[in-house]
Amino acid sequence: MEKKQFTETEIFSILKENESGISMRELSRKYQIHKDTISRWKQKYGGMDPAEMKKLKELQNEHERLKRMYAELSMEHNALKDLLSKKL
Repeated sequence: MEKKQFTETEIFSILKENESGISMRELSRKYQIHKDTISRWKQKYGGMDPAEMKKLKELQNEHERLKRMYAELSMEHNALKDLLSKKL
């Protein structure tokens, strides 16, 4: 099954529809997503507006980028340390 990517505004509109009284079952049929996905979105994005949701995504992406950068630097550091210890 193909994984769909929803934008922040699409997620926001789906959550607004749910708040207005449309059931998760109806929304899951309409947008072809699992009702657990809607529940997860409610937990993660409940009470946010699209701008806040976009900022959260940006911060998560930045966090992932910094984690990768740290891992690469750590590996380089360990490799250099091993190289220097072998030369001595």
